Amino acid sequence: MFQKTLHASLTIALAIGFATSARSLNAQVTPPPTTGGLSTPPSMQRAPATTAATSVSGQLPRDANQEFRQYDLSRYTNNLSKIDKPEQAVVDWVLRETGTDVWFSEPFGFLSTNRSMLTAYHTPEMQAVVKKMVDRFVNGPTDPQILKLRLLTVSSPNWRARALPLIQDVNVQSPGVQAWLLTKENAAVLISMLSSRTDARESQNSQMTIYNGQTQSLSSTKGRTYVRTIRQASTVWPPYEPEISEVHEGYQLEISPLLDTDGKTIECVIRAQIDQVDKLVPVGIDLPLPNGQSHRTQIEVPQIVSWRLHERFRWDSDMVLLLSCGVIASPDRQTSSNPLLNLDRFIGNTPGRADALLFLTFGGRAGEGLAPTAATPQASVAGSISRGRY
Repeated sequence: MFQKTLHASLTIALAIGFATSARSLNAQVTPPPTTGGLSTPPSMQRAPATTAATSVSGQLPRDANQEFRQYDLSRYTNNLSKIDKPEQAVVDWVLRETGTDVWFSEPFGFLSTNRSMLTAYHTPEMQAVVKKMVDRFVNGPTDPQILKLRLLTVSSPNWRARALPLIQDVNVQSPGVQAWLLTKENAAVLISMLSSRTDARESQNSQMTIYNGQTQSLSSTKGRTYVRTIRQASTVWPPYEPEISEVHEGYQLEISPLLDTDGKTIECVIRAQIDQVDKLVPVGIDLPLPNGQSHRTQIEVPQIVSWRLHERFRWDSDMVLLLSCGVIASPDRQTSSNPLLNLDRFIGNTPGRADALLFLTFGGRAGEGLAPTAATPQASVAGSISRGRY
C-alpha cells in the first residue's frame, strides 16, 4: 500500500514539474516576427555590429622618448605662392628619407603639415632626420632652378664601346637600368658622337624651370584606336557594329630634384613610364544573323610593351647624370632617323625597340646659369649613387 501511495505521489509531482516548466518556457520564448508568412532571418534580428572606439585624454605616449616638434616652412612656401600645396613636397621627401613604416608602427609617431608648418612627433633620432631634410628646403635655394633634360634613342647599344672612357659607372637598383656620371665636357662629346649615328634619334631636348624639391612632368603620348568588341545594332545590316576604343602609347616622365643647402649636391627622384603598342592581334568572330546564316568579323587585342622606372639618385651638381634603360620599347616608336633604311633588320633588334638615353644636367638658378667649369676627368663619384627603388 505504501509503495502504491509513493508511486502516485511521484507521478503527481512530475506532472506538476512538467507543467511549470512549460509555462516558464511559454513566458520566456517569443515567436519570431513574420513577414508575409515567412520567418525573419536571424541575421535581420541582430543589431548591427559596431567598432569599439576609446576616447583617450591626457599626454601622448612617450615610451621611446618621443618629442613633439614643429618646423617653420614659411621661408620656403612664401616663395611658391602660385603653387598649390608646396608643402606636400616637404612631406614627400621626408617620407623618402625615413620610409613610411616608421610613422604607422611602434613607437607611436605622426607627421602633419600645412602651408606654414610641419609638425612631427617621434623619437629624437627620427626628428634629426626630419630636421636635416627640412633644412634643405628652408635654407636651400628658394629661387627657381634650371634642370636640362635630353632624351635620345639609339637602335643598337654598341655606342658603349666608344663611350666607356668618358663615363663613370653608378650603382642602380632597378633591373636592366644603367647609370653613369660625366663631366659636362665629356657629355657634350658623347652627345656629338651619338648625333652622328644614323640609328640615333633625339626625342626630347628641353630645360625645366623648377623649384627646389617640387615635381615636374613631361610627356609625349598619342592614342591608337582599335576594335575592342562588337555590339548589336538595329539600324544597320548586318545588325552589328564595332565598338572602338583607344590605348595611349608614348612616354611619361616625372622629375623631382632637391639640392643640398650649399647647392653642390643634387638628389633627384625619377619616375619614367613607357608604353608601346607592339601590335594589334586580330581575333575572328562568327556572329549569327536572323536569316540563319552567320556574319564573319573581327576584334583586336592590343599587345603592349611597357617599361617602368622609379628610383632616386644623388650626384655632384657640376656633373651630368646619364641613364640607360636598356633596349626597350622606343619612346617615340621610330628607331631610325631615316625609316627607309630599316636598320632594325640588320642589327637584329625587334622593330620598335631602342636604347633610351636620358641626360640630366643641373643648370643653376633660372636666368643666370652656371659659369663654365674646367674638365675634371678624375672627379670623385663618392656619394653619387642610386638611393634605391620605391
